Amino acid sequence: MQYASYLCYSEFMTISLRNLPKEVEQAILETSHREGISLNKATIRLLEAQLHKPANNSDFEEFCGAWSSAEADAFDAALAEMRQVDPADWESAG
Repeated sequence: MQYASYLCYSEFMTISLRNLPKEVEQAILETSHREGISLNKATIRLLEAQLHKPANNSDFEEFCGAWSSAEADAFDAALAEMRQVDPADWESAG
């Protein structure tokens, strides 16, 4: 069987999808209803959106660390006092 033919674009290609995951089906239905378009057009729109999705920026990952949940919780606890709002700070001076 020859597979090279898939590289040729056909304006009228038909693809049938079966056994879609529930979340995919829901996304197609929601897009169709929200935009007032057919299920076919909604599916194409969602697929095209994935083609144009920007890549994750990872330029600085080597300089950044990742915190564990415990480290993040400790950091939030240390900043908790700074996050308190004192109503007296907002009263007018006169």
